[in-house]
Amino acid sequence: MPTLLILDGFKFFFYANEHEPKHIHVMKGGDFAKIELESLRVVHNDMKPKDLKKVLAITTDHKVEFERKWDDYFSQR
Repeated sequence: MPTLLILDGFKFFFYANEHEPKHIHVMKGGDFAKIELESLRVVHNDMKPKDLKKVLAITTDHKVEFERKWDDYFSQR
């Protein structure tokens, strides 16, 4: 489970056996969200609205980096 970023208590990651479309998972405590990278569409969410807003802002800021890490990781498999 490659970790992409830990920031403000949020852990951004993807699983080693992921599938397209490119997406990330985010956890904070027991809360969880899944976001598609290309569209920034929230696929799953059980976070508080304030936390999800922050997650989307962080994801937007790191989108290119997250996509590059996805491509690097899965091109080696």
